[in-house]
Amino acid sequence: MRKWWPLVTVCLGTFMLLIDVTIVNVALPPMAADLHASFGSLQWVVDGYALSLAVLLLGAGALADRIGHRRLYAAGLALFALSSLACGLATGDTMLITARVVQGAAAAAMFTTTFALLNSAYQGRERGVAYGIWGGVSGAAAAIGPVLGGLLTDALSWRWIFLVNLPISVAALLLCTYVLRPDGAPKPGRFDFAGTVAFTVGATALTLTVIRANEHGWSWWLSALAVVAFAGFVAIELRSPHAMFDLRLLRNRSFTGILIAALLVNFAGFAILTYTSIWLQSLVGLTPLQTGLTALPMGLLSLVVSGVAGARLHGRSPRVLIGVGMLLIAAGGALGALLVHASSSWPALLPGYALVGLGVGLVMPNLAESGMAAVPAHRGGMAAGALNTARQLGYAIGVAAVGAVFLSRATSTLGDSAAAHALASGHGGSHAAAAAGLDAGFWLSAGVGLLGALAVFLLVRPVQRARAQQPEPVAAG
Repeated sequence: MRKWWPLVTVCLGTFMLLIDVTIVNVALPPMAADLHASFGSLQWVVDGYALSLAVLLLGAGALADRIGHRRLYAAGLALFALSSLACGLATGDTMLITARVVQGAAAAAMFTTTFALLNSAYQGRERGVAYGIWGGVSGAAAAIGPVLGGLLTDALSWRWIFLVNLPISVAALLLCTYVLRPDGAPKPGRFDFAGTVAFTVGATALTLTVIRANEHGWSWWLSALAVVAFAGFVAIELRSPHAMFDLRLLRNRSFTGILIAALLVNFAGFAILTYTSIWLQSLVGLTPLQTGLTALPMGLLSLVVSGVAGARLHGRSPRVLIGVGMLLIAAGGALGALLVHASSSWPALLPGYALVGLGVGLVMPNLAESGMAAVPAHRGGMAAGALNTARQLGYAIGVAAVGAVFLSRATSTLGDSAAAHALASGHGGSHAAAAAGLDAGFWLSAGVGLLGALAVFLLVRPVQRARAQQPEPVAAG
C-alpha cells in the first residue's frame, strides 16, 4: 500500500482543484443573499477561479520545470488552503472574488505538476494504473461537485464549500512532505515572464469585456487591450528562446483542431449550469442539494461513457470520437432550449443534460491522448498544458458569454434592466423571463458545440494516432 501514497497525495489536490470549478454553482443564490452581490459579482465568483487557473497553467508549468515539481505543488497546496479560508470568511463580494482569483492561481500550481509527479513515482504498468485512477478521480470530481456543494450549503452554509478544503489541504501537504520524491537543485534557464503577463492580460481583458457588456455597455478600451495583449503574446512567443508555448505547433492542423475542441467543450457543455442553478433555486424552488442532484446524471453518464470509450474504442479515429461527442453536446444544448419554457420545471433539463453527458464522455478521454499524439514527443508536456489551458479558458469565457445572452434576453422580455439583473442574481422574478434567458443560453451553447464539431471534422486527420510518434515538420529548428 505504501507505494500508492504518492498517488493519493496527487489525487487529493486534483480532486479539490477540479471540484472547486463547479461546486460554487449551486451556492450562488445563498451567496448573493448573504453578500448582497450583483449579477456581475456572481459571474466573477465563478470566473475569477476558472480564469486564473486557465491563464497561469502554462506559466506555472514552465516555473515548475525550473524550481521543482514537488516544491511548486506544496506551495500551491499551502496557498490553496489559505485562499479557501479567505473565501469561507469573506464579508463582501470583493473579498470573495479576490480570494477566488488567488485560489485559481494556487490550483494552477497544483494542476500543472500532476503528470510530472506521477511520472517520477511510477513506471511501467504501475504508471498506467496510477493514470487510470487519477482519471477516475478527475471524472468523479465533475460529477460530485454540484451534489457536494448542495449538501454542504443545505446542511451548514455556503461558506463550508470552501472551508472543507482546509483539512484536505493540510493532509495533502503533510503527505507531500513525506511521500513525494524530493526535487533536485533548481534548473538554470529563464522564466517566460513577459509571455505569461501578456497572455494573462489578454484573457482577463477579454473575459471582463463580456461580463461588463450588459451592465456597463461594451468597453472598447478593454477590447483593444485584449487585442494588443494577445498580439504582444504572439510576438513574444515567436522571438523567445524560452517560450512557454511554441506557436509553431499550430501549423499542425490536427493539433489545432483538437485545441479548438478543448477551448469549446467546457463552454458548450458546462457554462449554462451556472444559470440553470440560479433558475432552479430562485424560481422553481429547489434546495441547493436538489439542484446539485439534477446535474448528477450528466456527470455519471460522462464518467461511464468515458470509461467505456477508453476501454472499447481505444485506437479509433479521434476525429470521429471527438467530432461526434461535440455534436451530442450541441444536440443537448438545442434540446434544452426546446424543452425549457415558462411553465417548465427541473425535469425539462434532464434529456439535454443526458446528451451533454454522453458527448462529454466521448470527448474528454480523447482530447489529451490525441493532442499528445499530434505533436512530437518532446512537446508532449507543452501540448498537455495548452489543452488544459484551453479547456479552463473556454469555461471562463463561456460563463461570461452565456451570462451576457441570458441577461440580454431577460431584459428584452421584462423591458426592465434592473428587474433582469435582480432575476439573474437570484432575487426572484419572472418565470417567462428566466426561461427566455435560459433558451438563449442553451442555443448559444448548441452553436458553440456545433462549431467545435465542424473544427474537428475539418482539421483533425483520421490517421492521427498512427502517426503519433513520427516527427512533425513543426518541430524543425
